[in-house]
Amino acid sequence: MWRKFFSIAILLVILTLSVSYIIKYHIFESELKPEIAGNLKEAEYYEKLGGGVVQCQLCPRFCVLNLGETGICRVRKNIKGKLYSLVYGQPVSIHLDPIEKKPLFHFLPGSTAYSVATAGCNLRCLYCQNWEISQAFPEDVQSVEKTPQQLVEEALNFGAESIAYTYTEPTVFFEYMLETAKLAKQKGLKNVVISAGYINPEPLKELCQYVDAIKIDLKAFNNGFYKKIVGGELEPVLNTLKTIKEQGVWLEIVYLVIPGENDDPEEIRQMSQWIKKNLGEDVPLHFSRFHPMYKLINLPPTPEQTVRDLRKIALEQGLKYVYTGNLGDWQTESTYCPGSQEMAIERKGYFVTQINFNQGLCANGEQIPGIWK
Repeated sequence: MWRKFFSIAILLVILTLSVSYIIKYHIFESELKPEIAGNLKEAEYYEKLGGGVVQCQLCPRFCVLNLGETGICRVRKNIKGKLYSLVYGQPVSIHLDPIEKKPLFHFLPGSTAYSVATAGCNLRCLYCQNWEISQAFPEDVQSVEKTPQQLVEEALNFGAESIAYTYTEPTVFFEYMLETAKLAKQKGLKNVVISAGYINPEPLKELCQYVDAIKIDLKAFNNGFYKKIVGGELEPVLNTLKTIKEQGVWLEIVYLVIPGENDDPEEIRQMSQWIKKNLGEDVPLHFSRFHPMYKLINLPPTPEQTVRDLRKIALEQGLKYVYTGNLGDWQTESTYCPGSQEMAIERKGYFVTQINFNQGLCANGEQIPGIWK
């Protein structure tokens, strides 16, 4: 009798352990694989090519994906013949930042932006400063679950004036960004996008309906650099810049100066002329100093004088608002009235220490373009 009882007890223990293991296994799997966790969001921009094959239409890569394959961005996957975002509602980084950190200098100076990013990127910059999350698969980095509604509520609770889609590449979490931007706009929050501009015109135009400012990282003004260092093409980024301007969204440009790679004075002269002709003389341009990072640790930091010299070239070509970054130079990080050269906004680091104009209007009547309220 006792043997029968003992056998039943052993069986119950085994069943309990098995059930426990199955539960833990599925929890573990759900944490690592968004498609199991139920966090899938069908992509907005893709085409079905037949036979279960899909083609993503979001960015200039136009990835063609067979069943189970993931795009170059690592976060968009063909599941059962449909393209899904694996990072919808799964941010890996959330911070409250000064808007000057983006940098956006002609946009609500001194305000804060509730900043959010997911894993993934559709470029392969060898110097990426956020490579741990931008060059990662979603299952390889820790994330939290945040609905668009929660992001908007938290931004309001923190007193932010905008939500920034940033750190990695917002293009790859397009659906999450778009839905959040729509809700934020309804609640009176502004939206800013910090991007490399590798996105197709149609989704970009849809996004522009809901965002107030976009900062584009223009990596270089030659296609060879884009192929070698960035893993992309220059022309789509130039098209993005023109589209943003055409859509009436406030635009600023950052150019990270890498010694020996994209610091040729003649290219900077040509780039400045292109910006003036296609985007206008009022578009702010930021030349930022490079520090060794990721796969370019063999290069030295950019000489400070190089950054200043390139800024001077851009000014000579007729651009009115040219700044430096990563130098700690308040004089070249401050904004001046274009004619009188009186200081309008003084910046020290990420902090605005003085604002000497009223809603962009200088004392002598000159108007500085931007979004000031």
